[in-house]
Amino acid sequence: MNWPTHVTVKEVGPRDGLQNEKKLIPTTVKTNWIDHLSESGLRHIEITSFVHPKWVPALADAKDVAKSIQRREGIVYSALVPNQKGLEAALETNVDEIAIFMSATDTHNKKNINKSIVETLPILRQTAEEAIKANKPVRAYVSTAFFCPYEGRTNPENVRKISESLLEMGVYELSIGDTVGTASPLQVEETLKHLLKNIPVNKLAMHFHDTRGTALPNTLKALEMGIAAFDSSCGGLGGCPYAPGASGNTATEDLLYMLHQMGIETGISEEKIIKNALFMETQIGKSLPSKSLKAYKGRISTLSKKGDKR
Repeated sequence: MNWPTHVTVKEVGPRDGLQNEKKLIPTTVKTNWIDHLSESGLRHIEITSFVHPKWVPALADAKDVAKSIQRREGIVYSALVPNQKGLEAALETNVDEIAIFMSATDTHNKKNINKSIVETLPILRQTAEEAIKANKPVRAYVSTAFFCPYEGRTNPENVRKISESLLEMGVYELSIGDTVGTASPLQVEETLKHLLKNIPVNKLAMHFHDTRGTALPNTLKALEMGIAAFDSSCGGLGGCPYAPGASGNTATEDLLYMLHQMGIETGISEEKIIKNALFMETQIGKSLPSKSLKAYKGRISTLSKKGDKR
């Protein structure tokens, strides 16, 4: 199989991972987490979202987080923005990259940002143009690209049309999302075939959720088709507040384990990511879904017991 030799892993835990958490995490904990993630070899970290606090209370401290982190050379610190107002706030903190977002289905788009797809496109166009004028690269998320909790299976042609519209705005990369974690490898193949008809493979990234345990099989299919950029969340944190049934993202450490076992380079330390997941698990106060984290804790427990016997 002609796998990519190197994969770019984009960490979305501080934004997508925390946005749906009911327990509000202190700003200092978030910034400490991001600072430690910056020591793991990651080259792209999405740190927060500049949306109205009413809609995403968990990220109400976006400005404080963006201004407080210790930025390291060679790492892109990005932030999600919904519109021009969000962009202005993000630019005040001088984030490195802007992410915009929309859904591939009208109903989810309305639930998410209270606008139809037709109404959203010009807003995103203006936002992207202003970001590019400010010398900020723009990335775009396409949510519910495989299945919508309100409309059912998403038509791949709709995903393609929306993706092409976003690329025309100057977006450098599209993150194609399985927002509720219902996609199968065959659905991933079908949708990617539609997209790759007119979109270069290096313009695409995948954003899988692991609701039904299919995130890594779907990643494998995407790798087979040449995709070499994937979003993931430390510890498997995540979920969408406007997508009932959505659970955590692909756990970064699970993704790294699979890629490294396949001989695919990432430049990221699995051990450091696992320790970051363990840190956030203690802060959030509940077990995280990461399988690598569970294996790590099991190994530490076993070694500890053996040590006690000695």
